[in-house]
Amino acid sequence: MLLTITTTRAPATDLGYLLHKHPDRFQSFAVSAGEAHVFYPEARPERCTAALLLEVDPVALVRGHGRQQAGTELARYVNDRPYAASSMLAVAIKEAFRTALTGRCDARPELAAAPIPLAIRVPALRCRRAGDGATLAHRVFGPLGWSVEATPQPFEPPEWGDSPYLDLRLTGDVRLADALNHLYVLLPVLDDAKHYWVSTEEVDKLVRAGGDWLASHPEKELITRRYLSHQRKLTQSALARLAEADDTDPAELDNAVPDPEAQEAPEAQEAPEAEPPQAKPLATLRREAVLAVLRAEGARRIGDFGCGEGTLVRDLLKDSNVELVLAVDVSARALQLAARTLNLDRMSGPQRDRLKIFQSSLLYRDDRLAGLDAAVLMEVIEHVDPGRLAALERAVFGFAAPGAVLVTTPNAEYNACFESLPAGAMRHRDHRFEWTRAEFGGWATRVAADFGYQVRFTPVGPEHPAYGPPTQLAAFTRSRTP
Repeated sequence: MLLTITTTRAPATDLGYLLHKHPDRFQSFAVSAGEAHVFYPEARPERCTAALLLEVDPVALVRGHGRQQAGTELARYVNDRPYAASSMLAVAIKEAFRTALTGRCDARPELAAAPIPLAIRVPALRCRRAGDGATLAHRVFGPLGWSVEATPQPFEPPEWGDSPYLDLRLTGDVRLADALNHLYVLLPVLDDAKHYWVSTEEVDKLVRAGGDWLASHPEKELITRRYLSHQRKLTQSALARLAEADDTDPAELDNAVPDPEAQEAPEAQEAPEAEPPQAKPLATLRREAVLAVLRAEGARRIGDFGCGEGTLVRDLLKDSNVELVLAVDVSARALQLAARTLNLDRMSGPQRDRLKIFQSSLLYRDDRLAGLDAAVLMEVIEHVDPGRLAALERAVFGFAAPGAVLVTTPNAEYNACFESLPAGAMRHRDHRFEWTRAEFGGWATRVAADFGYQVRFTPVGPEHPAYGPPTQLAAFTRSRTP
């Protein structure tokens, strides 16, 4: 089975940098289905094409798969799998272009971040669709910015009609990493017959690869169902996680990047002619306050729940007393930024052993979050719909139940000190609410009582005599078994 990727963006040979595969080299990789080869049929400054050819060994695929069903022996050896694109090609894409899938290219970072003209062809793609498979190809690829040409291939003899195989051609100005992730997800969706057992791990793969685009795709339910082999529970789990996936650019989230108020210090209303007494950015003061509480608690196994771009995780890993850091976020894009902040691909072995980074929603029970000395929710709760806070409380305070929980959130009263913020407006577009000190105190006191914690409050940032601090911090410590 064959996949070709062509660009005409000059110099087109920069495609080799983006794919991390040199145009002058023929490279081969062992994959579970056989052997994958990457080569360049053409490599000119005005046009460059990379090809991925997967040679499938159908005999090797059958071996070790247990007892065969009666009457299926020959079909297991003689089939279309060596020729028609399927989930096997998707796995080969991941193995051959693993770094390109993440969007990282140190040699051409600006090119990796930009849409470029691409033409992609899959000459033989089986589309298991009752009726018109070409229409389904348009439905799944079209909303992603692709011009789609899906030509049904006729049987021989022609009177047998069209086969279920498409000659798929995609053209558009698309970021290469996005294009590869589209193929990784949608090739198995169109084939609708994965060659391996679909388990809960496939939900993680789908959310990770589709996190940037699938949540808003008009066919997300169809894509999710077919990707997960029509397993109802897995489909429901994936759709729930996609519903919670953060479709806001991490640059707009205050727990993912430095705060706007940290970049341009606001003027306090009581002294408009004077500079505010804030010597450090609020984001820095917030992290320092959290780290001070964690040190006082003696926490050694710590989770950053809603880690954003990973700045707190980076500070925690600098502390040799910290044995383990869990970096968790619902946003795949935020985790990509965190990986860059932490230089994950270049991190030393001993330090990497102290870090676990993965995607998870705080609205559902996740056993991976249990067993911690402390968990931090820094500027997280205000991004949750009020009606779903109870689910967060159960997942974090009830199921994960760390020894301590640190929660920071904006103080709505202090918003009056921001001259550029209209009355009644919230600090960030993605905030579902912002609480006063009394509202936050009431919520924290109730949660502490419900789940067997004690709670104390700490102001963060310069305090206004009437409005209080810009950020409020609640430190919950376990007092009894609930």
